[in-house]
Amino acid sequence: MTSVEMLAKNPGASFLANAQASLTKAAQALNLDPNIFALLRTNSRSLIVSLPVEMDDGHVEVFTGYRVQHTTARGPAKGGIRYHPSVSLEEVSALAQLMTWKCSLVNVPFSGGKGGIAVDPRRLSENELRRMTRRYTYAISPIIGPNIDIPAPDMNTNERTMSWISDTYAIIKGESNSEIVTGKPVSLGGSLGRIDATGLGVAISVKEVLKRAGKPMEECTVAVQGFGNVGTWSARHIAEMGAKIVAVSDISGGYYNPDGLDIEAMADYVKQSKTRTLEGYSTPGLSTITNEELLELPCDVLVPAAMENQITEANADRIQAKFIVEGANGPTTPEADAILQEHGIIVVPDILANAGGVVVSYFEWVQGREGFYWTVDEVRTRLHHFMEVAFDDMYTFGQHRNVPLRQSAMMLAVQRVADAVALRGIFP
Repeated sequence: MTSVEMLAKNPGASFLANAQASLTKAAQALNLDPNIFALLRTNSRSLIVSLPVEMDDGHVEVFTGYRVQHTTARGPAKGGIRYHPSVSLEEVSALAQLMTWKCSLVNVPFSGGKGGIAVDPRRLSENELRRMTRRYTYAISPIIGPNIDIPAPDMNTNERTMSWISDTYAIIKGESNSEIVTGKPVSLGGSLGRIDATGLGVAISVKEVLKRAGKPMEECTVAVQGFGNVGTWSARHIAEMGAKIVAVSDISGGYYNPDGLDIEAMADYVKQSKTRTLEGYSTPGLSTITNEELLELPCDVLVPAAMENQITEANADRIQAKFIVEGANGPTTPEADAILQEHGIIVVPDILANAGGVVVSYFEWVQGREGFYWTVDEVRTRLHHFMEVAFDDMYTFGQHRNVPLRQSAMMLAVQRVADAVALRGIFP
């Protein structure tokens, strides 16, 4: 089997290769100490666990789970848990690396971690999901903790999942500890403003890049690929800031209206839909398109907020947006990135654009440790501050070195982590 065939068979391997390529490029530009580079290319810890779960009909299924800690140089590992059939060690490793750079770039005292279970959660009942989640928590409990590794929600997990994890961990340890996870319900120590934090961070990134380009939000059209939590809240906040959302999509397909979409009506439709998708949604002036066609629409801003590797060398030449703000993790391949740069398309990279969630996760962790909770206005004001400062740091760093935003973001993030490693030294 060729390397190309292997990557096609395992998308996670392709994603990890892309993450490693980004690190290598940044390290070369920084003239990074090769010893530190060798350390940053590897995970400090990778755990693979088997999860036997008794299903509702009495038979046992065994799922495979993962938890990866890329590094803890700048603080405890931090990262979400995803439930999806494609979850693999390679995918989780790539996502853990991205979390390291993301935390570094927005300057919160965390490092990168990630976890997941290879499962289609739609096939499981709520009781089966609960049993699987508790078994997974038990399996990874030796390597997580509020000062070690702090999970959060990710794809197909939510505050209910975090409640099960928090409760299971408390039972195992024999003590209540709300800081073990973030993304919890507010009634169990979660933070106000957490549910829409990633989407708000994307919207702030859109605002900041348009401001530097001298383009008013009110004069811009935006297409959003993905209508899950990140895509929905991104679209909502971008619309609130004055831009016109002309297209959105989910697994059921894309929906396009050049005169603008009613995002609130679409979000309400999804809530009431049996499939929890936009399938069947209709309104005057609406055209149905594919997810692939959405990426190539004429618009000012494209927000890929679905899966990784959506913009590739196969379609990058057809992208018509002037700006891309990455709501998803790794939606653009390195080959596509080079093409976009040739075409003068400005890309705000994922490690900044979708960092709003980890910033508010940090706020939740701080509030839990203090036992003192903030208002939603305080959370959003602080999130705006963190995102705006981080964007300015990235933009200024790139201007001084005459590099695109993605390279600027990676170089700045890697330099901060490398500095922390150098200051700590290598044990023993």
